[in-house]
Parts: sequence; structure tokens; C-alpha cells
Amino acid sequence: MKKMYHLGNCTTCQAIIKETAIDKKGFTMQDIKFEKITPAQLEEMKKMAGSYEALFSRRAMKYKELGLKDKKLDEKDYRKFILDEYTFLKRPVVIMNDKIFIGSEKKNVAALKKATES
Repeated sequence: MKKMYHLGNCTTCQAIIKETAIDKKGFTMQDIKFEKITPAQLEEMKKMAGSYEALFSRRAMKYKELGLKDKKLDEKDYRKFILDEYTFLKRPVVIMNDKIFIGSEKKNVAALKKATES
């Protein structure tokens, strides 16, 4: 499977798509703002990532708005927040066969670019 979960209006996601040309390499593109992540999709991502926390974005504006930085969150909380609010998914998430690439860190994008070139 080749799939990218992203936000269409996110400039970081747009830059990664442009840099990797992932949209031209047979990947299914899912804009999570308009096509919500299903529990089954999130479960698949969690199995590959190892935890819901690895998929959770602490950069989301709602993270501060809801005062989550002052709360002790567990895996159930991370799962609930990601399913309830698309901005809590660390973006982009790219699944390529048995590999998962999460977020926009430089090393992650470099690894994604390398994987899509082979």
C-alpha cells in the first residue's frame, strides 16, 4: 500500500509533496480535513508506529487551547483526540508497504525521499 495522509492547505505538507513528487508516484492522497481518518486507518498506523503517541501532534493549536500540556495523557487519550480532531495527527503520515514515515522532521523527509526514489 502507498498512501499519504496530509492536509491540503498545510504549506509543510505541500512542500514535502513537491520535494518527493509523491503525488505522481502512485500514492493515494487523503486530505484528512475532508476525509476523516477512520478508526481502522488509525489502528493500522498505530501498529506500524508502535503507539498513538508517536502519531500525536503537540504543535496543534488545540493542544494549547484545551490545556493538554498540563494533563497526563495515555494511549486512549491520544487515540480519542486524533479521531476527534484531524489537527492532532502529526503530518504528514506516509505509508509505503511495510514502512511508515511520520511528521516533517528533516531526517524523516530525507528517508521518505530516499524510499520513494528506489
